[in-house]
Amino acid sequence: MTPLVTVSPRLKEQYRYDEIVQNKAGGTTLTNNGGGKGLEFITSENVAVTIGQPGYMSNQTPKTTTSGWADESFLMKYRFLSANEEHGNYIVTGFMGVSLPTGSPVFTQNHTVTTPTLAVGKGWGTRDQGVNIQSTYGKSFSSGNQNILGDPTVWNTSFQGHFSNYFWPEIETSLTRWEGGIFSGKDQLIVTYGIIFGRIPLEGRTRLTLGVGYQTANMSEFSTFGSGWVTSTRLAF
Repeated sequence: MTPLVTVSPRLKEQYRYDEIVQNKAGGTTLTNNGGGKGLEFITSENVAVTIGQPGYMSNQTPKTTTSGWADESFLMKYRFLSANEEHGNYIVTGFMGVSLPTGSPVFTQNHTVTTPTLAVGKGWGTRDQGVNIQSTYGKSFSSGNQNILGDPTVWNTSFQGHFSNYFWPEIETSLTRWEGGIFSGKDQLIVTYGIIFGRIPLEGRTRLTLGVGYQTANMSEFSTFGSGWVTSTRLAF
């Protein structure tokens, strides 16, 4: 199952809509409607492309509310290696992500950001029940404004179980290290505790998946927010 936060190395065809709420210091709440996910489809045997849906952002403070669109993003996956449950149950995939400065003035990064990533996954068990680990390691490079954006490195890992057909409990970690920029030299660890329900048959090949998770960044000395929630709705076809 595709985790709540970690981008899965699997290739799939689905539409995904996420809601992300982050509570910050001083009573500030940042809401991302859409989550930047969108439409993913397979273009060839080993290639999948995601056309991101820019999130509609809302930043609420005790005195003001600022809203607008985030930047547009695209992701291409290339599957290098994979094997089913009978032959090793693993996958190795490369990503290339691109974010374009199309968002509203208060939420855009103002420059193109590219993010090459290596993703791996390994499962134990059967298609009906078992456990798996999925992990990604990527580094972002901005076309400008390095003194603010820097070049962050992000390592995401999900630990996921599967039982009773439709239940996928998970714990995810997301470790970010900034090099350059306003957060240079700082590390942030986000932990997500979640559960996913799916894939629920609807009609024909269409399957519905729902997920919810609680996030906390309080386990690291530095954090850009305190805690939050993420919900995910997906239609696979």
